[in-house]
Amino acid sequence: MNTKPTQKLSKPIVEKVAIVGAGPGGLAAAIALRSQGIDVQVYEKAQEFRPAGTGLGLAPNGLSSLDAIAPGIVETLKGSGCEVHHTVLKNIQGETIRANATKYLEQYGQPLLTIWWYRLQQVLASRLPSDIIHLNHHCIGFEQDENSVEIHFDGEKSIYADLLIGADGVNSVIRETLFGEGKPNYIGSMCWRAVIKYHHELFNDYELVFVKGNQQFMYLLNVGGGYTSWISRKFSPEYSLSHSADEVKSRILSELADWDESFQVVVQATPAEQIWEGPICDRPPLTHWSQGRVTLLGDAAHPMAPAMGQGANTTFEDAYELQECFCQSANFQEALTSYEQRRIERTKIIQARSALGEMRYFDANTVVSNGQQERQMSLNDDFHKWLYDYKPSVIS
Repeated sequence: MNTKPTQKLSKPIVEKVAIVGAGPGGLAAAIALRSQGIDVQVYEKAQEFRPAGTGLGLAPNGLSSLDAIAPGIVETLKGSGCEVHHTVLKNIQGETIRANATKYLEQYGQPLLTIWWYRLQQVLASRLPSDIIHLNHHCIGFEQDENSVEIHFDGEKSIYADLLIGADGVNSVIRETLFGEGKPNYIGSMCWRAVIKYHHELFNDYELVFVKGNQQFMYLLNVGGGYTSWISRKFSPEYSLSHSADEVKSRILSELADWDESFQVVVQATPAEQIWEGPICDRPPLTHWSQGRVTLLGDAAHPMAPAMGQGANTTFEDAYELQECFCQSANFQEALTSYEQRRIERTKIIQARSALGEMRYFDANTVVSNGQQERQMSLNDDFHKWLYDYKPSVIS
């Protein structure tokens, strides 16, 4: 990775970029490219920004990338989320197995920050002019030639751009138009989650709680502002969706019937219509993300299981590196080639480790010798350093 600070070019290598998807990845990419003098327009299928999404963890690699893209934004995010200083692992009876003080800040220069997806989206959107974000634009495909790309939206709306970035998630229309893969890959894990105004009793001592059951687990995250994010996942070789919101709530409460009441109460306090139910999916790594005047970013490029909490963090790395490549390249084709070379191998490794980690969550019978455990801890330490010690240079 290049560590030399890059300068804003006097004339950008493309004039107009269209980004499909106004999630955190699309908004971060817009901030990054606008800082280089590029006309960026963001198109989002939602009719309005509304409270949505889960709680997520922003790790040092993601925070360092965001701070390089938008200096000072991490301090703003700290005010919207929760810095994690203490975590706890419990069993379903509520007994503490292990409690830890986190060391992210000391080791990597940035904390672990838990935040509501919606609050993260709001903070990023506040860094952009409101008139470049176009809501109610459901992309249905695109066509391109050597001069431009024409992006089509539902309702017979079309726009032209020099470059199209697909930041439209695991079910990306842009990726499907490029590669025609079909549906994503279900990896055997069902998920239920919500974010509600609720102060869990455990948050007096811990900001992040992990509860491990038999082929099932639960996270409780303090995401700031008095909000709690709860996430439960269960090993399920086949998945089926409930028929109604009430059935969803009954299903997850049934799954937690043998758990300590302190874990059930947060679900009981959640309105049924606010509980999201769905499968955990990923896709195979791609050998390239770009064709012509179109490229991918974030979950559209490298959707991964959430076990390592790296979806958003690697997306912010993408946005930073894309900015770097546009600074350093003579034309957009060279920039996209460099972008892929910098990103694909790293994200491929993180995708694989995330899928493996998701299944390890459900292995209740893993027994290792002391020697194996020491070796595994050493491997994990090396991997974590490689993962979190990602240090972008500050764009000037």
